[in-house]
Amino acid sequence: MAASVTAATSVSHLLPAPKPKPRTPLRLSVLPRRRSRAAGAISASASASAASDFLAPAPSLKSRLAAGDTLYGLFLLSFSPTLAEIAALAGYDYVVVDMEHGPGGITEALACLRALDAARTPAVLRLPEACPVWAKKALDLGPAGLMLPAVESPAAAAEAVSHCRYPPRGVRGAAYPIVRASAYGLDDSYLSRCEDDTLIICQVETAAGVAEIDAIAAVEGVDVVQMGPLDLSASMGYLWDPGNRKVRAALREAERKVLEARKKKDAAPGTNAAYLGGFAMPNDPPEQLKHRGYHMVAGAVDIGLFRKAALEDVKRFKEASMEIGEAEGEEEDEKEDGYWSE
Repeated sequence: MAASVTAATSVSHLLPAPKPKPRTPLRLSVLPRRRSRAAGAISASASASAASDFLAPAPSLKSRLAAGDTLYGLFLLSFSPTLAEIAALAGYDYVVVDMEHGPGGITEALACLRALDAARTPAVLRLPEACPVWAKKALDLGPAGLMLPAVESPAAAAEAVSHCRYPPRGVRGAAYPIVRASAYGLDDSYLSRCEDDTLIICQVETAAGVAEIDAIAAVEGVDVVQMGPLDLSASMGYLWDPGNRKVRAALREAERKVLEARKKKDAAPGTNAAYLGGFAMPNDPPEQLKHRGYHMVAGAVDIGLFRKAALEDVKRFKEASMEIGEAEGEEEDEKEDGYWSE
């Protein structure tokens, strides 16, 4: 599946481009002014320009990967549209709305997609399982990509890809004239580009999957192989020890196979070789994944970020000590520093 350099599958390509030029403030007048033909022409031209900005395409994740970008993302487990919007405005390259481990479903994911699209940040939906029903419902929302869990063989990868394609290349149900992905039928280009633009991410997170990772990465239509260190450690018998040396060795071997396949593809185009994606861990921070050559790095989870900030905030307050009478002196200092309005 060729990487597209046109608009992303997400309906964010129909939303306003970032940082629009400031408009001239409106001036109110009590007297009506006659509108000349020239003024009408200028107004029409300005409207056309505004419409052009409104429809300016955003680059797809696939086009950015093809351009050599390393993408940094966040996992959204809270299903909070507000946190999704903050993540987008903070500058993450993509946000994964996690329907596998998060409490939300399609309805809750839709609210998060709308928030991310408004901030022109690609959304990836992680499905609860790799099946045609979940894939169909998720794709109809218009995400930039899907993440499919627990893929353990090339046959399973090929089946997962088929869930994301219309017949005759796949089994996706067709409701494109009325779903959000096609702007409810207003986007005439949707059918011609949706399969090229949609990023398909297969998670390899078991010992069985790691043993087949080179074959999985070679399946046509698999764009990214996403390593899952926690589930991998559990499948190897180290649930309580994800940083075990045997788990780390298995991850490094899997990384090597995927990255070597990418190098061979660059040298001899024509065969598929997936990009490498991964999750950061306490024992394996995101900077290390980037250094080792990962193409997509999920560095944090929204709930984890809030938990850390909340614990640090409470600890800072609880550990603060103040002698009796110290408050009065601090009050004078604050006045001198200009924090008070009196």
